Amino acid sequence: MLPKPSRERSRELPSAHDHALNLNGYPMYRRVVIILLLLIVPVTATATEAPYVVVLGIGQDGGVPQAGTKVHPGWEDESLARRVACLAIVDPETSQRWILDCTPDFPEQLHALDTIAPVSDRPGLDGIFLTHAHMGHYTGLMYLGHEVMGARGVRVYAMPRMSEYLRSNGPWDQLVRYENIALIPMTADTPVILNDRLQIEPFLVPHRQEYAEVVGFRITGPTRTILFIPDIDSWEEWAADGTRIEDVLQTVDIAYLDATFYSPDELPGRNMDGFPHPMIVHTMEKLSSLPATERAKVHFIHLNHSNPALLPDSDARRTITDSGFTVAEEMERVDL
Repeated sequence: MLPKPSRERSRELPSAHDHALNLNGYPMYRRVVIILLLLIVPVTATATEAPYVVVLGIGQDGGVPQAGTKVHPGWEDESLARRVACLAIVDPETSQRWILDCTPDFPEQLHALDTIAPVSDRPGLDGIFLTHAHMGHYTGLMYLGHEVMGARGVRVYAMPRMSEYLRSNGPWDQLVRYENIALIPMTADTPVILNDRLQIEPFLVPHRQEYAEVVGFRITGPTRTILFIPDIDSWEEWAADGTRIEDVLQTVDIAYLDATFYSPDELPGRNMDGFPHPMIVHTMEKLSSLPATERAKVHFIHLNHSNPALLPDSDARRTITDSGFTVAEEMERVDL
């Protein structure tokens, strides 16, 4: 904003319709400042477009509806179907794109990403970050192989055991041998610098580790930080390891949290102890004493096909909303 001249000299300024800039009414030092500002403002006035995270899927590993499910509204109404949980990071300024987890819905999710943030390259990904080795989180890598895309050197960021699993087991080892993918090692609690305004940091969480470690991610941009924990056994077990979800929420702006099941009675006849996940009702109760601003940070993700919270008009969804929480929606965007 240009500095204002003193009141007594205002009469010497040109009127709004003058085409030439008359600086005679200003002291010399003010003339210099104004000229410098006129040179600088056109450059700085053009704001850069913020990087952002976009949700490409919110379902559990099998998607919604799930294979073998005979009756589900998503079979008849595609608007009620959901893809497997996945986030993308986009930097419009550099035309860079990354995805968090490579799901069985990779073809549709890549197409959705191409629609909102198109690039010329194929697949046009600057990296894929894997949380763990359960089928909904890495099996989309198969589409990068020579049977489909024949991709070249797509960077896949993985923890040590995850990297070794891909390198040593078919058919994933073929992706490595054929150089469809390039495995990039990650270390827990060590940020990966994406560019000069974005970074992502993996951290260990307790969850079934049959083949590899399990991590969540903290994504940090110029103004916001986002948490992504699609799978965890329980908040109590994480707290026993020294990390309280209540404390972590204070350090982020949005938290996409494991919401596989809504309540213990969701799968009649099944022993829910065999599916260790924090129930939505338990997470809400655990965080109920937090201020509304903290609860509003929570966006539930990774919902099983049986989860009633998937339906916008369900009692479960109304309870979540009334309690100050949110269910993530596909294609929702959060600026970083």
